[in-house]
Amino acid sequence: MKITEHIAKAKGETLFSFEVIPPVKGKSIQELYDNIDPLMEFKPPFIDVTTSREEYVYIEKDGLLDKRKTRMRPGTVGICASLQHKYKIDTVPHLLCGGFTKEETEYVLVDCHYLGIENVMALRGDAMKGEPYFEPTEGGHRYAQGLVQQIADLCGGHYLHETVVSGDCADFCIGVAGYPEKHLEAPSLSTDLKRLKEKVDAGAHYVVTQMFFDNAKYFAFVDAARAMGIDIPIIPGIKPLAVKRHLNLLPQVFSLDLPQDLVDAVEACKDNRAVRQVGVEWAVEQSRELREAGVPVLHYYSMGKSDNIEQIARALF
Repeated sequence: MKITEHIAKAKGETLFSFEVIPPVKGKSIQELYDNIDPLMEFKPPFIDVTTSREEYVYIEKDGLLDKRKTRMRPGTVGICASLQHKYKIDTVPHLLCGGFTKEETEYVLVDCHYLGIENVMALRGDAMKGEPYFEPTEGGHRYAQGLVQQIADLCGGHYLHETVVSGDCADFCIGVAGYPEKHLEAPSLSTDLKRLKEKVDAGAHYVVTQMFFDNAKYFAFVDAARAMGIDIPIIPGIKPLAVKRHLNLLPQVFSLDLPQDLVDAVEACKDNRAVRQVGVEWAVEQSRELREAGVPVLHYYSMGKSDNIEQIARALF
């Protein structure tokens, strides 16, 4: 079932969903199952599975270091298929511009269609580690808008090198990212909203926001998006703080502000166990206010661990 259909079926009730990260290659998928199992009690209609772009590694060869590209966390589509089979749940693989050619993207979409995966999340992706700015892969998309357009074209039977007339074309529900405090590379929030409108016009069906810790930022973002004519569901993305270094790391990496009350509470913590509890309590209060405002889904960034997400869900669902 499509994400938009899940939202319509809920008839105004706020749904619970979360995002997981594929295990590092060579690791068992069982650890992922162990983190998902406790969350199934709260009946998530779908699970997002991230995709990691390539990175450089150095391999010694004949006494020299050879620079090679590798993917440390492959298997997004395989994991989606496994989760659908194990839990009878819809999954949302993340598709990236960075690290993928248009042809490779088309192959992934064909695989998703064969596997009965009806939803995809179209993202530009980050710059490669060690590089200051995002550079598109040769033969790939520079912006998520182009990726959305490719997905929409494929759903209409228009592949990269041919048009296929078929009664069994893919019909993906396409999600895209939104940034309540603007993307870190955008010159202004207004410019960033224009980019979001371009993705919607290209065929996006729903938006999931970057994490935020001040609900006022989300509400203002939604109002601004609606004023621009963006009328698709806008799902808030929530991440509970877990360690003290998040105070510096998250604003730096994601270009966001942390409310002073949250900063003060974390700084007063004696250890990361206490920080984790502060993060849970803050996320619960955030989520309650968002649910009362009628958001369609509360979407949580688990970052591979589920114990704090379970605490939050138990308090809310």
